[in-house]
Amino acid sequence: FHAILLGAPSAVLTPAREPRLFCRKLAPSPAAALDPSAYCETPVYNPDLCPNMIAAQAKLVYHLNKYYNEKCQARKAAIAKTIREVCKVVSDVLKEVEVQEPRFISSLNEMDNRYEGLEVISPTEFEVVLYLNQMGVFNFVDDGSLPGCAVLKLSDGRKRSMSLWVEFITASGYLSARKIRSRFQTLVAQAVDKCSYRDVVKMVADTSEVKLRIRDRYVVQITPAFKCTGIWPRSAAHWPLPHIPWPGPNRVAEVKAEGFNLLSKECHTLAGKQSSAESDAWVLQFAEAENRLQLGGCRKKCLSLLKTLRDRHLELPGQPLNNYT
Repeated sequence: FHAILLGAPSAVLTPAREPRLFCRKLAPSPAAALDPSAYCETPVYNPDLCPNMIAAQAKLVYHLNKYYNEKCQARKAAIAKTIREVCKVVSDVLKEVEVQEPRFISSLNEMDNRYEGLEVISPTEFEVVLYLNQMGVFNFVDDGSLPGCAVLKLSDGRKRSMSLWVEFITASGYLSARKIRSRFQTLVAQAVDKCSYRDVVKMVADTSEVKLRIRDRYVVQITPAFKCTGIWPRSAAHWPLPHIPWPGPNRVAEVKAEGFNLLSKECHTLAGKQSSAESDAWVLQFAEAENRLQLGGCRKKCLSLLKTLRDRHLELPGQPLNNYT
């Protein structure tokens, strides 16, 4: 699994491909060894594999695919059903938010049988990223002083009044992630009381995050964010490592062009920090980059196997191993 996820384009879960290396059967005599029929016709990766090992590999592939078809697909179908149910409620709440405050326009749209901006944290936990408009009057400041974060500061010569988010700009010219999240939390709380699903949804208390509990079974975090395309943060400039052949230059160019997100959420690395810049910082997120890097070979299939194993057998106290890990 480790090798597949880190870059082997195709392995274990798919039939072996070229180059065709053959395993020699045990030949009774030197003459028989020269006979082409003395070689297995099943291509394998290692010329030193004996027929017994080939049979073991075939057995492993069979059971992996059987487990994927029976367990992983069932998990996927159940989560897909949950997502449809959850998104109906969240969409209704966000429509009420938009009525109260048109600047917070819902970006939860279904495209190609998936919801843009929705991340599955676990079968009962989800995060919806709400993309905000007009970041253009701000400079993206990523100088390494805030690990995992960046700040948005008014461009030189720009006036606060030119920004759609004027009341959330600090005296120092920073667009405050914390202030925007606080305002959004108030709006969502009001929307929950007015929406048509108010009997099955409620706000999660004692957190600065915007979280909804739906039917007492699911938790959905809604996070205001800005999408940053066409730029790449300095803190990620070390990627990809020069001595690693994967991913190729074309895939790297795609990932960097896709960009990243800036999220208004609590950052554990800044816990306890008090300066204004740190309390107003935005968290860097690379969800789209990760999705693109999972394409090809059997990476997604392997990841689905690992998540299913975690959910079925590694649900431990304190959750030391979560799905994202």
